[in-house]
Amino acid sequence: MTLLLDNKRLQYDRAFTHNDIQYPANWLRLSSLDEKQAIGITEVVDDVNAYYDQRFYWGVDNPKEHEDLKADWIAKTKDTANKLLSQTDWYITRKSEKSIDIPQEITDCRDEIRAFCNIKVDAINATTDTNDLATYCTSSDFSTWQSNFSNELEVTSN
Repeated sequence: MTLLLDNKRLQYDRAFTHNDIQYPANWLRLSSLDEKQAIGITEVVDDVNAYYDQRFYWGVDNPKEHEDLKADWIAKTKDTANKLLSQTDWYITRKSEKSIDIPQEITDCRDEIRAFCNIKVDAINATTDTNDLATYCTSSDFSTWQSNFSNELEVTSN
C-alpha cells in the first residue's frame, strides 16, 4: 500500500510537511485512516506485478537519465572487452620478451573482441532514450561477444 499526498509518495517513519505543518516521523503509523484522509492522504494499492529493471529505471515508468546510462554502459562494455583481452595478454608479453609469434587464431580472437566492442559502443551511442538503451543492453546482441573465442581460448591457452 502506498500513501500519497499531493501526488507525492509518503514514507512511514519519515517526517513530512503539508500546508506549513510539520508532521513527525511516527505520525503515519499512529494516525487512523480517517486522520490521514482528513489532510488529503490517499492510499493506493501497489501493483505487485509491476516490474522495472533497476539498472535503467528509478521506478515503473521512471527512467534514469539516458546520457548518464549511455556513459555507464559504454564503460562497462569497454571493461568487458579489456577483461576478455587480458586472458590472452600473455601472448603479447611472450612475443615482446621471447620473439615467439602470436598464433593467428589468438590475433583473430583479439581483433574480434575489439570489433564486437566497437559495434556495441556504436549501438549504445545510437540509442535515443532509456527504453531503447534498456532494450539493446538486455538483448543477445549485447551479451554475445564472440563466435568461437571461448572455445579457442580453452584449446590454445592450456
